[in-house]
Amino acid sequence: MDNQDLNKAENAVEKTGDALQNAATEAKWKVEEYKDRATDYIREQKENNMEPTAESWLERAKANVADAWEDTKDAVSDAWEKAKDAAEDAKAEVRKATN
Repeated sequence: MDNQDLNKAENAVEKTGDALQNAATEAKWKVEEYKDRATDYIREQKENNMEPTAESWLERAKANVADAWEDTKDAVSDAWEKAKDAAEDAKAEVRKATN
């Protein structure tokens, strides 16, 4: 395997790491946002003359976490496929170079 093939494989791994980092960064609700979102929820419920409850707040948070999980799962799956493809390409290059 020559340096160019190694560089391609390293770049693929780097891109995979970047994709995972972006997925984590782009999660819909970060921990520090929960307090503000809970406060907004309470205010919204009061404006609509409804009683804010922990149960309804948790349902709202749960739905958001589910959405964030789906986004993360998609990004991780995509990163896996790219890394797998890069590994297969590198393996093929090794075979080609040794034949």
